[in-house]
Amino acid sequence: MPIKTKVKKLPSVKQQRKQTLLNLLVAFLLVLVTSVLFSYYSVEAKSKNNDESGDYKQASVFLSEAFNKQVPKASAIWMKGETKATIKKILGHDYHKLRVKYWMKNNISVWILDEIGKEKPITTGIVVNRGRIGKVEVLAFRETRGWEVKYPFFTDQFKGVLIKDTKENKLNKNIDGITGATLSVNALSAQARMALYLHRIVTTKK
Repeated sequence: MPIKTKVKKLPSVKQQRKQTLLNLLVAFLLVLVTSVLFSYYSVEAKSKNNDESGDYKQASVFLSEAFNKQVPKASAIWMKGETKATIKKILGHDYHKLRVKYWMKNNISVWILDEIGKEKPITTGIVVNRGRIGKVEVLAFRETRGWEVKYPFFTDQFKGVLIKDTKENKLNKNIDGITGATLSVNALSAQARMALYLHRIVTTKK
């Protein structure tokens, strides 16, 4: 009796093409996923490497520069009554200190103010010269994002700015924002308004 042998059927050309396309699709998806993951981790690593937060300048150095090394004695204004209420309106919350120190000479006042960006305080030195902003400089930035506000291209916008409405204490100039640093921009703008308002208070008293 003859022995029957099974002959393995080879895949047709159509099936071969289908399998080839399937293999190519799987390979493409693997490359795509790998590329996306690589890009994501590269951006994260770059972001961490570009973190420029930190202490940039001591307050004492800023004061010395502002007053040409002849720093006057510090004074303070208490956060109470109308002053406290106005500062709360400017910041959108109560100021965290009971009083604010300032240095003044020849109608030039200097303020070292802290304001929260997203979660941590930004320390800013502000010079007010006869009711106008003379200089704004970020002395310390503690967030991981938004540190671009420390650069002159941003802070120079405040030079010469004053309060246009003493009731609302709004600036007479729109300050251009920075993509990804909105909270930091808002914090510095609020600090500028606060310094101008307080300068008006202390000079009016005199």
